[in-house]
Amino acid sequence: MINIEIDDLFEKWKDMYLSIVLITQTNYKKIKRKQKMVNNRYARAYTEVLEIIKYFPKDEYSKIPTEKIEFYKNNMDRDYNFIINPEVDLSEQNISKEANAIIVNLFLDYFATEEQKTKINEILDLNQRKEEEEKREKYNPNDLFKKNNEIENIQENEQEKDLIEYKENFFIKFKNFIIRLLHLKNKE
Repeated sequence: MINIEIDDLFEKWKDMYLSIVLITQTNYKKIKRKQKMVNNRYARAYTEVLEIIKYFPKDEYSKIPTEKIEFYKNNMDRDYNFIINPEVDLSEQNISKEANAIIVNLFLDYFATEEQKTKINEILDLNQRKEEEEKREKYNPNDLFKKNNEIENIQENEQEKDLIEYKENFFIKFKNFIIRLLHLKNKE
């Protein structure tokens, strides 16, 4: 009898273990796919950054540590063909958000004066606060419940209107009668 219980427990444990392994493998694959997409976006960004900085003057280019440039080269997307036109302002060219962020960080770390760093950090902080405020307004649970309550109130009012029997008083009936008569006379 004890052997049967142990065998049953072992079978249940085995099934549970296999389920956990399957779920873990599935989640691992999803995570890997997501990482690959993120890595692909950054690989493309590194390609864009390398294309942009190759137009820097030599003395400016040399301010960027060789290790950083090597990192970009080792992790860039070699299949992605990104070309910029050095005659056109960078703001008018199609550069990814990730590449823009990397360029801003390079500028802050290696080229900006203290005054420029302060101004850029203020702008970045302001943008961050605006973004957080927009998210707060968009996803504020109090407003979501408020909107639901407003919709419910409108629906209740409509139902109440449906339940109220509309009775015309004598004057309205009389007025409608006259209007109908006048229309008949106009047609004749």
